[in-house]
Amino acid sequence: MQSFRTEIENPVVEKDILELERKINEFHNGKLDEEKFRSLRLARGVYGQRQQGVQMIRIKLPYGKVTSKQLKGICDVSDEYSTGRLHITTRQDIQIHYVDLDRTPELWAQLEKDEVTLREACGNTVRNVTASETAGIDIDEPFDVSPYAEALFKYFLRNPISQEMGRKFKVSFSSSDADTGLSYMHDLGFIAKIQEGVKGFKVMLGGGLGSQPRHADVLFEFLESDKIIPLMDGVVRVFDRYGERKSRAKARLKFLLKDLGLDGFKDLLTEEQKAVPHKSVPIDALAYPRVKITKEIAPKVEIEDKDAFEKWKSTNLVPQKHGGFVAIGIKVLLGDFYTDKARLLAELVEKYAAGELRLSLRQNLLIPYVKEELVPFFYTELKKFGFAEAGYNKALDITACPGTDTCNLGIASSTGIAEELERIIKAEYPKYISNPDVVIKISGCMNACGQHNMANIGFQGMSIRTKDKLVAPALQVLLGGGNDGNGNGRFADKVVKVPSRRGPEALRLILNDFNTNSNGSSFADYYAEKGEHYFYDFLKPLTAIDNLTQEDFIDWGNSEKYKKEIGIGECAGVVIDLIATLLFESEEKIQNAEEAFHQGKWAASIYHSYSSMVNSAKALLTAEKTKTNTHASIIKDFEEKFIVSGRISLTKGFEELVLQLNKNEPTEEFAKSYLEDAKGFLKSVETFRKQELVEV
Repeated sequence: MQSFRTEIENPVVEKDILELERKINEFHNGKLDEEKFRSLRLARGVYGQRQQGVQMIRIKLPYGKVTSKQLKGICDVSDEYSTGRLHITTRQDIQIHYVDLDRTPELWAQLEKDEVTLREACGNTVRNVTASETAGIDIDEPFDVSPYAEALFKYFLRNPISQEMGRKFKVSFSSSDADTGLSYMHDLGFIAKIQEGVKGFKVMLGGGLGSQPRHADVLFEFLESDKIIPLMDGVVRVFDRYGERKSRAKARLKFLLKDLGLDGFKDLLTEEQKAVPHKSVPIDALAYPRVKITKEIAPKVEIEDKDAFEKWKSTNLVPQKHGGFVAIGIKVLLGDFYTDKARLLAELVEKYAAGELRLSLRQNLLIPYVKEELVPFFYTELKKFGFAEAGYNKALDITACPGTDTCNLGIASSTGIAEELERIIKAEYPKYISNPDVVIKISGCMNACGQHNMANIGFQGMSIRTKDKLVAPALQVLLGGGNDGNGNGRFADKVVKVPSRRGPEALRLILNDFNTNSNGSSFADYYAEKGEHYFYDFLKPLTAIDNLTQEDFIDWGNSEKYKKEIGIGECAGVVIDLIATLLFESEEKIQNAEEAFHQGKWAASIYHSYSSMVNSAKALLTAEKTKTNTHASIIKDFEEKFIVSGRISLTKGFEELVLQLNKNEPTEEFAKSYLEDAKGFLKSVETFRKQELVEV
């Protein structure tokens, strides 16, 4: 692997990219443990996929905003390093697949020219900050949440407090009480509010999906906007110290909330307040870049199929709070589109709108700031690209993760069944093309990337085993989820498990009954009224496995017999560290602390010093086969096993030493003394370790 030259002007970004290249070289040369390398590359958006020898690259696009220039740059990267296909995720990212690991640093450098990053798109970090795709144009919004989402994204990018947590951390912003950012299923969710003329947010804490969904708690009914970044700073610090690290299944914030209770969590949050460097972070919304709307005059067009045009307008136009403008929704099947069409779309938006698109949580695209008189022109142009299908954000618009197409964790096909269900709705239930009430979502496994367990009708990929021990693809059918608004949501019940090939028939039975017996109520209310057993009774015949046919053993979108293959999941970036590696990492963290100190970044320096001390303690506890599940347990156990026992002598207790972190303001004086403490502690640990090895 040969080094390449970057043209990145930002030295921090350039260093990051060159560091990735260096680590790739170390990995190839056997100098870097595979598990540690996995953690490092995940935090740089490089994710192993189902196919061996290639990577999925996740491109981080805060709150789903992408400019025409950025989209063209992403297209160039996809054509050069990938396959020309772009995939929109349910977190408003873009993923590209089949990328050579060795080329990822130069790919990243290419993206950064347009201020697009891979940093912390995967791994145990603060993931992409999502928001309502209508933020800034929403007719019901009290204010535009975009500047606040942008400020929070920038604050936590490369922030040392959120680089090596036990698991990922997800944040959302909702532009109004409709809660289209889905606050109730996030680690932190913010819903825009104005109280007595002051901008702020309702704050939801500790939600999540996965195999054990948890509804978020209300942390604040109203929190002023200048307090949201300090709040999250404290929340992340608590999660980093007390969150589970070994058991991936229990490592999300929702489990910590469940164990501590909301009041217990608040107590820990209070203890961290001295360490939080800023008590107030005012966000200047007026400094946020103003929209530049084109003055280009579009040519007149003649609509040939007026019925199709009217149908499209009824489902794909989104009202905008600015007079004379609308937004246009583009339904993107399975979130997949290609660079040839993406470039044409970028040029269209640049020339005739505001040069901006938004990616949606339902894997679609939204074009804001379209002049009302240009709607016919946009329709004809979008139709040329294949982007004028009716049904944006309606029942026909099914959300699906990649499933077994590319994901290591996929158990059954998500995309194949999604395409079939959309075909059935178009052919047999045409009124659902314009029905916004029924939300259908599909995931290929329990991790819920397709958000199946918050849908009205959800499907989760599974497998079933016959008496003869033959394995067939299956779908768990979930019903009754939904978003009630203002931070309130419902999670779907697991009703039945059916062979995948019977998924379409399950949908037919559900929709037929809904049509007959709903009496005009919403799907969520209809389900709540009827109850789980009602649906179980009429779906039960589909669960029988003693009458499977050969077709039942072939998954949707495949021609070969199903074979259950689950790889190593990288969603959490689980790391298994050798003792020597841990101590080496402690040295690196001290170097980072010194660098931050010389740059005047006292809070960052302090956290690097803290991480070094905990990491060093973890090394000796690991050597003694002591569990190191949380930072809090590491601190406690090290105190007992090494300090109280007299095996290592310090001027003060280890707990007192390390937890100076939240007893002091992040000043220059404290950062300097704490850094010296970290250096001294590492030296004591290394001396102890060397002596132990000699005695052995």
